[in-house]
Amino acid sequence: MAYDRNISIADAIKSYYQLPRTHRVHWSKARKDEVVRAVRDRAISFHEARERYLLSRSEFEQWEADYLAGGGEVERTQDA
Repeated sequence: MAYDRNISIADAIKSYYQLPRTHRVHWSKARKDEVVRAVRDRAISFHEARERYLLSRSEFEQWEADYLAGGGEVERTQDA
């Protein structure tokens, strides 16, 4: 995949996950799942997700539990 010369590789990888730029979005299940997946795949750190999206640890843990309950890990391993 070719990246724009004006974007860092780290930012290009983060853009793959279609992450919101800020916390000011409607938090649909799909958006929450994408943030959880990005953290679990280590595309962004938990700390970065907390700062960017103003998340408490318990809020993120609830998103993660919902992600796993919805088969998040199964979907990821099937795509690999």
